[in-house]
Amino acid sequence: MSTETTRTVPVRGGFLDVRTRGGLGGTGPGGPGPAAPADTGAPTLVFLHYWGGSAATWDAVVERLPATRRTVRYDQRGWGAARELPGPHDLDALADDLAAVVTALGTRRYVLVGHSMGGKVAQLLAARRPSGLAGLVLVAPAPPEPPAHVTEEYRQALAHAYDSAQDVGTPLDHVLTAAPLPEPVRAGVVRDSLAAGTQARREWPLRGIARNVTDAARRIDVPVTVLAGERDQVEPPHVLRDHLLPYIPHARLDVVPGAGHLLPLEAPDAVAASLRVLTGERAEVGEVGA
Repeated sequence: MSTETTRTVPVRGGFLDVRTRGGLGGTGPGGPGPAAPADTGAPTLVFLHYWGGSAATWDAVVERLPATRRTVRYDQRGWGAARELPGPHDLDALADDLAAVVTALGTRRYVLVGHSMGGKVAQLLAARRPSGLAGLVLVAPAPPEPPAHVTEEYRQALAHAYDSAQDVGTPLDHVLTAAPLPEPVRAGVVRDSLAAGTQARREWPLRGIARNVTDAARRIDVPVTVLAGERDQVEPPHVLRDHLLPYIPHARLDVVPGAGHLLPLEAPDAVAASLRVLTGERAEVGEVGA
């Protein structure tokens, strides 16, 4: 895996530490960074983590991509290294941050890769039809239409899912994943889930997950690939067929056999293979389910 560089990108109320690979330039608090090269060939991949995740959620996926692939990832507002950024922490604020990152880095052609909550953020930015956006990869995404099970009672319970390490561990082992994660990976997930400000931790379950963004989804006009875990209990394939595909009808849905909700951690080979196919590189036979 090639070396990543951390760029400091100004956003509302402070800065985001953005990890880049592949020679991306941009701006920081001290002014312009190195000039960004023209995005020739395959597009830059811009990764967005799930509620409770971090830039590190994508480690195993990025490691499986060609060393020359341009990538961008960061902790979203309110999480990890960005936990002190002020609110609001709603979906529009996260989409604004994403737009600021893409602009600051001079990314001329890019694909958004969003997991779960990050997938909903990606949908909102894509609906704005920004210049240079070449496609979306939605990984176990929150659908634009909230499913019926997202009730007030469900959301209130979810708001306490990250109150303690024990609260994180039970759903991690029995709901979010289809098979046990390696212990170092599991420990990292627990740390990430607890590394949030109170507002950010509660914003998604109390409001974001229930927000209907179907009008925005209908405006998406770039190619869309959706990856679903066969055994995902959070956003199972049938939920995405019923609550996402009707609003992004040109999207392709691929099902990853045997996987749960945390696809970047459970099935990084399949996620990386899908990204290589999207960017015109060959994937090994059988890496992505159909």
